[in-house]
Amino acid sequence: MSTVVETLNSPSLPEPQGSTHVSIAKGTQMVFLAGQVAQDVNGELIGAGDLAAQTEQALVNVAACLEAAGATFADVAKTTMYVVDWEEAKLEQLVAGTMRAAERLGGAALAPVTLIPVTRLFSDGYLIEIDSTAVLA
Repeated sequence: MSTVVETLNSPSLPEPQGSTHVSIAKGTQMVFLAGQVAQDVNGELIGAGDLAAQTEQALVNVAACLEAAGATFADVAKTTMYVVDWEEAKLEQLVAGTMRAAERLGGAALAPVTLIPVTRLFSDGYLIEIDSTAVLA
């Protein structure tokens, strides 16, 4: 766990699933990532029509951006997920993609997460976009 970002849950709120309620950032250098989607290195869409596959790839891309900045998911203070045409029935796919990404990345616990339903993203076919803010010492 990062010594720069401490995460915790409020005992007066329900236990969150897959993230935490609060991040306390103790570092001085902030890393802001652009939203990441399910694209490969050539800019091709990965997982057309498959929210789980797109979530997995978008999180792998977030990890690559964090690595480029000298950070890991342990340094992430906040994540926002923009999901096209969100409905509760999609939660299972979102969680499955998150778990697969965590497996691929050797464990990638998410800091507090906000999910924002949107009608569409920048281009047809993309189902999720994920951005994160990390804090370094």
